[in-house]
Amino acid sequence: MVLRTQGLALKITPYAETSIVAQIYTLDYGLQSYLIQGAKNPKSKIPVSILQPFHLLDMVVYHKNNSQLQRIKEARQYPLLRQLPFDILKSSISQFLNEVLYKVLRHQEADAAVFSFVADSIQWLDQTTAKLGNFHLVFLINLSRYLGFYPIQSDKPYLDLAEGIFTNIMPTHAHVLVEPNTSMFRALMQCTYENMSNVALSKQDRRYLLEKTLDLYRLHTENFGEVRSLEILEEIFA
Repeated sequence: MVLRTQGLALKITPYAETSIVAQIYTLDYGLQSYLIQGAKNPKSKIPVSILQPFHLLDMVVYHKNNSQLQRIKEARQYPLLRQLPFDILKSSISQFLNEVLYKVLRHQEADAAVFSFVADSIQWLDQTTAKLGNFHLVFLINLSRYLGFYPIQSDKPYLDLAEGIFTNIMPTHAHVLVEPNTSMFRALMQCTYENMSNVALSKQDRRYLLEKTLDLYRLHTENFGEVRSLEILEEIFA
């Protein structure tokens, strides 16, 4: 069956001498593996350059239900990202978020709301001239809303990350946010990308909140593991 869909490139794995397998989260089918023969050849119809992680795609695909390897008939970058691949700050943020997305979307069925949120966020990041210190935090906190573990807003002083709830009682485990970090996290929950710079965070607080946000993901995502690109992001914001 030949169908058109949109996709988010997440990961490329070499396959034979000139071919690759591309992991792409699609609007209609969720995460799919696509075998692209000859992608490394200079004259390939679907060059590896357009399949770089965090790039959005417009695709015509051959789709077979229950097949482990699908195929692509046509693909193009759409929309074309103009700043993100070349701006060191934006590309570092995208590398980090792409790794997180791969870890969570491999467990996710096709979801138009998830795809739309991620696609809109990528385009905003590509086009903006705003300060980006809080972008990855606001992205991850808002993404958790679509993944089912977004904490319900409350003015209670503790955030139990294991339960995903604010509480008046200090949990007995270490997966918890306490004041003043609870209020910082709550402020970020209320942010849009347009006003996120209004939440003033020190480098130490931003780093700590990111570690705890990743704990939230780790506790609620099977086999989440470590995020290797976190070190690169921390160096950029140091």
